[in-house]
Amino acid sequence: MSAHDDLADLKGWATQRQLDYIEAIEQHGSLTKAAAALGVRRFAVQSSLASLRRKAALQGHSPAHDMRRTVPEGFSVRGVSTLYDADGKPRAQWVKSRADDDARAQLIAETFAAMAEDLPRLPAVEAPAQTLDDLCTVYPMTDCHMGMLAWRHEGGADWDLGIAEATLSGAFRHMVESSPRSRVAVVAQLGDWLHSDGLSPVTPTSGHVLDQDGRFTKIVQASVRTLRRMVDLALTRHERVVVLMAEGNHDMASSVWLRVMFKALYEREPRVQVIDTPLPYYVHQHGRVMLAFHHGHLKRNDDLPLLFAAQFPETWGATRKRYVHTGHRHHVEEKEHAGMTVIQHPTLAARDAYAARGGWLSERQVSSITYHAQHGQVARNTVTPEMVAEC
Repeated sequence: MSAHDDLADLKGWATQRQLDYIEAIEQHGSLTKAAAALGVRRFAVQSSLASLRRKAALQGHSPAHDMRRTVPEGFSVRGVSTLYDADGKPRAQWVKSRADDDARAQLIAETFAAMAEDLPRLPAVEAPAQTLDDLCTVYPMTDCHMGMLAWRHEGGADWDLGIAEATLSGAFRHMVESSPRSRVAVVAQLGDWLHSDGLSPVTPTSGHVLDQDGRFTKIVQASVRTLRRMVDLALTRHERVVVLMAEGNHDMASSVWLRVMFKALYEREPRVQVIDTPLPYYVHQHGRVMLAFHHGHLKRNDDLPLLFAAQFPETWGATRKRYVHTGHRHHVEEKEHAGMTVIQHPTLAARDAYAARGGWLSERQVSSITYHAQHGQVARNTVTPEMVAEC
């Protein structure tokens, strides 16, 4: 029996790209020949089909394990009991299912990964002629709330899709042009980049109704356009660019497709590294400096140093200067703990009705921070919306 005899049964779960892979294998007789005929890497076909098998198995289809009774999409198999006769043949089977958040999250991730296979890959661009080897600049962009609608008579300033794109792009450009030409840049999108997480303008977990500007499709288009502009701008000034698309409480699912999309978009750009992990705690090591990131929706600031020490002991032990960047609360707070400094960044976004009615006020600004590989923080540049408007 061929290792790919089960592929025909998987077509019901396959994307168009995965269907192309299956048909090529059926036509050419092997995975290697199919990859060559399609002009793709063998590993790309292999990993895509492995993802397809995992997706089917989550719903109860895995013939290699005598699992053929499926459950609806969005559910997961909680347990399978199979009755075998004396000859080892299955005679009866009981399948238990449940609506599983983890299963749905994995299905979402697998779906986004499959969709990203068809995205155009951006070509590599020429690196800047000279950078400062010991330096790394972090560009934190947090709680930008693309798609939010705010009214100046209520919250003090207007905010809509057009204002957001112009303000965020202008502020990022100002930071890049004002910061040292460090060898490494971290484009740290710290979460809540999107105001809502789908077609319905509500928060993902609590279901609170949000003030949203326009259709979600337009919001996604503006979001991708703005983030691509940031990454491309960083590439013009820094030799290496690390990209983070962190999970926020407003965009839990969207952070998944943003990571998958940007990893695919810049697949052919060796100077770009996209941090690709479902864990909402992220680290980057720069020499003897630990740079950590978390949106702030799951842990209090005071708990973060111990959490990162326990979660990333090797990075903690290899560094002597440690900083964690967070957002979520929309205002500035910085506190030095034993072994790590917690920096809570404010937002550039205006106040929406919820914040205005709650009486929450904060200075709207964003700051790039430059770190030396041995000495830690050495420079900081701050930009406000008023500075962008004057340009």
